Amino acid sequence: MNTPQSKLHGVSQLSQPEQETWRAFLSVTTRGLERIDQLLQKHSNITLTDYEILLALSTAENSRLRMSELAEQVLVSRSRLTYRVDRLVEVGFVTRQECEDDRRGLWAILTEHGQGTLNSATNGHHADVRRLFFDAINGDELATLDSILQQISSKLNAE
Repeated sequence: MNTPQSKLHGVSQLSQPEQETWRAFLSVTTRGLERIDQLLQKHSNITLTDYEILLALSTAENSRLRMSELAEQVLVSRSRLTYRVDRLVEVGFVTRQECEDDRRGLWAILTEHGQGTLNSATNGHHADVRRLFFDAINGDELATLDSILQQISSKLNAE
């Protein structure tokens, strides 16, 4: 990728390799998430955010999480999470229940219908992720990419 040099003077700039890598990362991340989201909606009628919410609930004890815990696991804003959970309640994939020990808190609970939808979506979703992402790299590259992403994640979590 040949990126023209910026005309910003006196401003710290990324090196050419850094700029190219950053742009490639943004492109892969944005386009990849958009494509996976489109495919999930087309084949399973749920968004990627819905899938992540259902998955988080399915792996939680008793298939339920406090909304605050769910927000920590699903990478969306709290207002978007509330909107998505409202939609999942409307279609019967999730129910809400007041927390017994904290009346201000709410549980999000996965229903059988939600679990069935998650189960139906998973094979196709995994096939799409594999085809669009993992098929482009070999085992050594996967290990290297994982190591790099773990390092970046640790740095982000520390800040």
